[in-house]
Amino acid sequence: MPKIDISAVPTRTGSSYPGKLADQMAGRSQQGLGDAGGLTQFGANLVRLAPKAASSLRHWHEKQDEFLIVIEGALTLIDDNGETPLKVGDCCAFPAGDANGHHIVNLSGQDGAFLVVGTRTPTETGWYSDIDMMVTAADGKMAFTRKDGSAMEDT
Repeated sequence: MPKIDISAVPTRTGSSYPGKLADQMAGRSQQGLGDAGGLTQFGANLVRLAPKAASSLRHWHEKQDEFLIVIEGALTLIDDNGETPLKVGDCCAFPAGDANGHHIVNLSGQDGAFLVVGTRTPTETGWYSDIDMMVTAADGKMAFTRKDGSAMEDT
């Protein structure tokens, strides 16, 4: 049946970021709705943010588009243009290759949530705007390095 029982989809917390950078994702959880539905061409995730939580470190993708819609609470987009308040129903689009680093944060005192949909590509490179880090992804594995490709030491 195409209907997805969201209550049955596992909730993931934590982060794949290296070292102490992962600690910055406290208060964020996500459910892989696209995976639960067997989708292979794009991902769809329900992301929940507790007060003061962030969706990710500020980043952008070389090959993958991202689109999101706020479905609960009051959230804030932070990108190269500054802070933009988001309310339920507001949408954001992040085209592949646009070097405007972005993330969503919850600056309110209430929980918030958004649905994010993104392209799945066999390989990808992502860049982090505020720190010396990039990520490469291939064969389902991610590798975090400095922007010049050198190994990251204690983070």
